[in-house]
Amino acid sequence: MAFVEVCFPTDIAYGSSGGPEYSTDIVITAGGYEQRNINWSQARAHYNVAHGVKTQAQLNELIAFFRARKGRADGFRFKDWSDYKAVAQIIGTGDGTNKIFQLIKTYTSGSITETRIITKPTADNINIYVAGVLQAGAAYSLNNTTGKITFVTAPVGAAIITADFEFDVPVRFDTDRLSATLDYYGVNSWNNIPLVEVRI
Repeated sequence: MAFVEVCFPTDIAYGSSGGPEYSTDIVITAGGYEQRNINWSQARAHYNVAHGVKTQAQLNELIAFFRARKGRADGFRFKDWSDYKAVAQIIGTGDGTNKIFQLIKTYTSGSITETRIITKPTADNINIYVAGVLQAGAAYSLNNTTGKITFVTAPVGAAIITADFEFDVPVRFDTDRLSATLDYYGVNSWNNIPLVEVRI
């Protein structure tokens, strides 16, 4: 699967709609009871970026971006303005041996916690702490195409490792066609320009 490390125009993304989606099969019995089967253990985000296009310049940029990605062919980064950062996120515990830790984000509601693997962090917006102490940039490296943190020296045993960071969502267009309506000269409207998250 082709994926390019380029971000969808963030000003257009700011006006988009969408968020996480699950897949659930529901079977209703003759007695009216339901059997619900969960198909995905993790959410998969869907977005509609049509309403983010406000100017001719944005329209031109969108068309060029769509053509460069060949419709649904190539994946790319997308900033979900409703969920793009984590603060004081625990990403692991040191054992004196392991140097590599995966960025994650946890979502908690009551006693239920879901862990989301973050594979597309933004390199300019990250701080790493070991036992509450901010680490210098030379103490670790970030792979911003996988979300893995690699320490030069393994964190000591029982040291809690936390991170503040921002991230993008890996997505692709969920259409091979851009369909615009010419409302009047120089003004176009779009009903739906869908994006869908891709598993990396």
